[in-house]
Amino acid sequence: MRRDFEEPVRPRSEQVVGRDEVLRRGREQLSRGSSLLLHGPPGIGKSTVLRAMAAEYAESARTVLRCSATESESHLPFLALVDLLGLVADEVADALPAPQQAALEAALTGRAESSLHQDGLALRLAVLSVLRALAAKGPVLLVADDLQWLDAPSAELLGFAARRLGGMPVRMLGAVRTGTEPKEQEHDPYLRAYPPDALALRLTPLSRPHVSELLVARGYTGLGRSTLRDIHHTSGGNPLFALELARALAESPTPPRPGEPLPVSTSLRALVLSRLELLSTEARQTLLVASAGARPTQTLLGSAGRTNAEAEIALAASLGLVAAPGPDGQGPDGQEGAVRFAHPLVSAALYAQATPQERRAAHAALSTVASDPIERARHLALATTGTDERVAARLSEAAALARDRGAPSVAAQLGLLAARHTPPDGGPGADERRLRSAEDALTSGEIDLAREVARDVLDRATDPAVRVRAWMVVIDSAGQAMADVEAVFPQALADAGEDPRLLALVRYQLAWRALLVEGEMARGREEAAHAARLAATAGDRSTELMALSFQAQMETLMGHPAAPATLEKALAEPQDLRVACDHNGAGATRFRWQIMSDQLTDARTTITRLLGEVRRRGMVESEVHFLRGLAETELRSGHCARALDLAHESLRLARDTGIGEAAGNMFTSLAEAAGGDVHRALVLAGDAVRRAEDDGDLIYLSRALGALGHAQLVAGDAAGTVQSLRRARELEQGLGIFDPARGRWHGDLAEALVLVGEPAEAQDVITATREHAVRLRRASVLAVLDRAEALVKAAAGQYDAAAQQLTSAQDRLAQLGYGLEEARAALALARLRAEQSGRGSYDEAARLFRRCKAVPWLRQLETASATASAPADPSTMAPESLLPHLDRLASTERQVAGLVLEGATNREIAARLFISVKTVEATLTRVYRKLGIRSRVDIVRLAAGQRRGE
Repeated sequence: MRRDFEEPVRPRSEQVVGRDEVLRRGREQLSRGSSLLLHGPPGIGKSTVLRAMAAEYAESARTVLRCSATESESHLPFLALVDLLGLVADEVADALPAPQQAALEAALTGRAESSLHQDGLALRLAVLSVLRALAAKGPVLLVADDLQWLDAPSAELLGFAARRLGGMPVRMLGAVRTGTEPKEQEHDPYLRAYPPDALALRLTPLSRPHVSELLVARGYTGLGRSTLRDIHHTSGGNPLFALELARALAESPTPPRPGEPLPVSTSLRALVLSRLELLSTEARQTLLVASAGARPTQTLLGSAGRTNAEAEIALAASLGLVAAPGPDGQGPDGQEGAVRFAHPLVSAALYAQATPQERRAAHAALSTVASDPIERARHLALATTGTDERVAARLSEAAALARDRGAPSVAAQLGLLAARHTPPDGGPGADERRLRSAEDALTSGEIDLAREVARDVLDRATDPAVRVRAWMVVIDSAGQAMADVEAVFPQALADAGEDPRLLALVRYQLAWRALLVEGEMARGREEAAHAARLAATAGDRSTELMALSFQAQMETLMGHPAAPATLEKALAEPQDLRVACDHNGAGATRFRWQIMSDQLTDARTTITRLLGEVRRRGMVESEVHFLRGLAETELRSGHCARALDLAHESLRLARDTGIGEAAGNMFTSLAEAAGGDVHRALVLAGDAVRRAEDDGDLIYLSRALGALGHAQLVAGDAAGTVQSLRRARELEQGLGIFDPARGRWHGDLAEALVLVGEPAEAQDVITATREHAVRLRRASVLAVLDRAEALVKAAAGQYDAAAQQLTSAQDRLAQLGYGLEEARAALALARLRAEQSGRGSYDEAARLFRRCKAVPWLRQLETASATASAPADPSTMAPESLLPHLDRLASTERQVAGLVLEGATNREIAARLFISVKTVEATLTRVYRKLGIRSRVDIVRLAAGQRRGE
């Protein structure tokens, strides 16, 4: 009876962000006919999820009963019962016994004195009877929000009925407010009022990317990474708080200064500071000083002049404004006397409520007692009005210290404060300090801030060196979309004049432009070489190393013979440590060379060291790239689950920062196709292709097409694979990319061409690719090409030669450490033997795929294995009249021929055998050739002839 509920087909009526897992588990629960209770703190999104799920499942229910309680009405008895049953009770009231009917009418109308004490069992049974009667006519969905405000009589009646509705198609979907800190017991009283099989789900805070997505969905666009980070931190991931903070920021006439908390709306202040009035003025001042500090402790507050800090913090803790210390006197973070606010929003609201004079006083008090020099400089700046070179110098020193500590985001904020306090006629100019902060913002991944500050500098600066550096920030902030800053290059060249140091910077960027915008790899190599020579003349070793690294990358992709020598120059001493670990520097170039040369162990060592270094330095853009590089190494090694985790980590960071999302989608697609979900792989690759096309980025477009073609092959769409990879081949030929180890799509293209009945073109691809792979000594590429060539031979009936070639390819891939490619060779060999003899074991392939945790390939293998081991099915076998000809056909060919005899269309055959239509067409082509016939009709004629004894 519980199965009367059906899965909804309607789209959701309300967008829900970041709740996929909650929605998935909730749908599973409701689809089983069970009930669901959502719980969590105020503003966490319970009502949003409740409305979305109710909208999904409303049409699958015959009757939907709703109530939404409020605090102001919680004292009114039976009000929720009126909301739920008031409009439907008449529909079934006549079927109730008279005592139940009278008790229910009294409770719903209030015309008579009714209470649970007076009416007792009659009223309880009446509610149960109404629900049973409604359920007898069809499924019932009961939706109740804010259960914490439900009036007590209604709550008791619903609980009584819920416990006795077993077997009836009645689902309860509710939401209740619980505390900020998860406590197991808080929702138990409400869960006891639900059916025994009800599920309670707690809604947790949103991640930073989900908060960003929510704000964009609600129209708060253009927020910088640092602002989004502050909103996420201050809101604690609470969606309501995040939206209120964004609204307050949008409405604020003056944005907060660097280092200051976000503005907090009046409504949020009232929500979190309702108990502040119970504190004395002195206690509130103590909390304000704590809110201004980065890591406040009671000792620090005492040193800042708050002599009664211990008692005042204890009172604030009793009011729930700060977290109470543990029994040992330590704060929640384990630090002696640490002060942590109950929620980050409390600190921000306290700060926002204070007057400017009170804030400056708090910062002034902390500027002399904070233990960290960076903190002292920040407080000094926020306590100071106007310009002051002494303060500006202190801030610049603090920015340099933060930079050395690997905190470029902090350095950027301090640099902006330094520029703000720099006098017009001081020493280092304000524009120089702003520009340095823009470069720090670029390093930390705060692309929008970097671009904004650089443009601000360009509006005022006249010094050519400052202007060229600012142009470089503008160009770098464009990322892969360099076509968007085309107009910048002539202006940058004009500002550079004849200065070789400045010209080297511009020529280096022109090398990237030649590659990304024009698709001219050779031109990019020439520009990089020119930039390296100019930088060497000017004594700019950093730019020289970056240009040499770019040149080496281009020569590697082109298969140029000078690549090893150029890479050696890029790695020669003296080195700039920052350049050495940059994602476009010599270290990254060395990694790319190693992974393309099948040196997987060395590649893993190199990329792991680089990743650790850029994390230490706070180089976010490089971290995005190196996470992806480590994921690629793990994928090549056959560690699919690890590769998938790393790819998703890189993609989350890319989306969070707006850096290289197209490339992130591309590689995550490859990881999904290997160890995750093929559908997700297709979606990600398709998105990567669209983004690369929009950006005009031909380099990543070819990579994205390679990822799309691979996902299509894993999904069984050989025709789609051919279309995507033919386009990738044309692009790379036009770009001058001849090293097949770069994209590694060539084997996939050849395999797909065999599947669609184009073995001759497949052999052409293999032959052309093999020439470059032999010249460049790409052993793994050669083994994969041999695997593909074996399929060409099998299609021509050369089974023994194909098996021998597959065995050799599998052994070589195993020796090189390419676990997934080894497993694919084992699968091809098992399929070959199954087609050749009608029998075959997939055990070896299964073992290898399980070792790799290659989930999509295991699913393919399960289907193939089930087909091979299943008993003969008359619906998929050729009739006995064709038996004399069966020895000429492989297993799949016999199945296709049998279905043709049944009159099945190519599309119907594809659906029944779980293959593509193109594969059916290719298989039929082979059948015609082997049987010496020309069409489907000839198969029928051949069978008819055998029956007549011809």
